[in-house]
Amino acid sequence: MVLEELNKSKLYFSIGEVAKLFDVNASLIRFWEKEFDIIKPHKNKKGNRMFTQEDLKNFQLIYHLVKERGFTLQGAKDKLKGNKEDAFESLEIVEKLEKVKSFLLEVKSAL
Repeated sequence: MVLEELNKSKLYFSIGEVAKLFDVNASLIRFWEKEFDIIKPHKNKKGNRMFTQEDLKNFQLIYHLVKERGFTLQGAKDKLKGNKEDAFESLEIVEKLEKVKSFLLEVKSAL
């Protein structure tokens, strides 16, 4: 899941859009919102959750820790409480390495 492809001018995303971006159910997004205090969506007059770009970055970090790296929920919470910036840096490194890997695979297939 790469957030770089998103429309940067868009301020808010609905829960359905967030769920679609991460290919998960909306119920998991609601669950993570309750479990992780770094997720703080705005609510409109109807009470619908509206997530910001910052919320999406936090979701990406949680998704990376829980789904890709296999952390337990408590382990992910502890990692985020320790130093959130370190977790973001490691996520950025993983994303860069994935880009290099896909580039190298393209070169290999072209040979």
